[in-house]
Amino acid sequence: MFLSVCAIATSQEVKKDSIKVKKDSIILKKNSVKIKDSITIKKDSVPKKIIVKPKWKINGTFTFLFNQSTFTNWKSGGDNTIAGNIGINYDFNYKSGQLNWDNRIITGYGLSNIKDAGVKKTTDRFEYNSLLGLKSKKYWFFSFILNFKTQYSRGYDYKKTPKIAISDFFSPAYLTFGPGMLWKRSDNMTVNIAPATARFTFVSDEFSGKYGVEAGENTKFALGFNLSAYIKLKFMDNVTMHNILALYSNYLKRAQNIDVDYQIRFSVPLNRYLGMDILLHTLIDDNASSKVQFKEIFGLSFRYTFHKR
Repeated sequence: MFLSVCAIATSQEVKKDSIKVKKDSIILKKNSVKIKDSITIKKDSVPKKIIVKPKWKINGTFTFLFNQSTFTNWKSGGDNTIAGNIGINYDFNYKSGQLNWDNRIITGYGLSNIKDAGVKKTTDRFEYNSLLGLKSKKYWFFSFILNFKTQYSRGYDYKKTPKIAISDFFSPAYLTFGPGMLWKRSDNMTVNIAPATARFTFVSDEFSGKYGVEAGENTKFALGFNLSAYIKLKFMDNVTMHNILALYSNYLKRAQNIDVDYQIRFSVPLNRYLGMDILLHTLIDDNASSKVQFKEIFGLSFRYTFHKR
């Protein structure tokens, strides 16, 4: 009897011990799970996939520039004026590997109404710039430039009475293209040098004999040196200055007379849609005029970005 009781007690202790062992084994299994979890974390720490940048970078902006002057019983004199200018800047640039292709469309049209003088055109412009580059080293590219510019409607010389037509749609129109070398520090700073650039000037029969085109002809060919540059600068965190410069010298006729087209635009944003703009445009072209041409426009602008990616 005593032996049987001892045997039962011993078996219970063994069971308890076995239970303990099982519990220990469970703990070990849990520990092993924890080890597996740590391995999983290491797998999760593998570097993420590389994000591929889009090849196209597009930015399209619409601008309406407005200015007005009103005088009532103003003893110093003055005429009531109202003016508006619509402008569209559309950039679409492509970059893939060693290839770089920048495109820019600049277009605008503006009118002013001056009391007793009627409606006059203040801005009339269409310009397309394309610059293709194949990277050579660091900031340098082998390049090919193409530029086309003209206007939309008829222009007049208002200083003469009666007014005289001096231009029209596609009269004049300029097409410039040629190979060269591009220095591009960034999208905001580029300079292109093209020492052998062809330029065609087009006019209608009405304006034959003007803008360097021989009388009786509608086109003129020139071969020369072209330099074009774009520089965008920022001041005081909220003032942006855009500089667009184009120089051209015709090897075939009066190479010392360099054509200059220089545009500056200062932009000061007031909020998301409103801002202040100053536009300065200087032209030197002895085929169009013997004098320096200068235009300045200042006013309140409404700006809207209609395409960006």
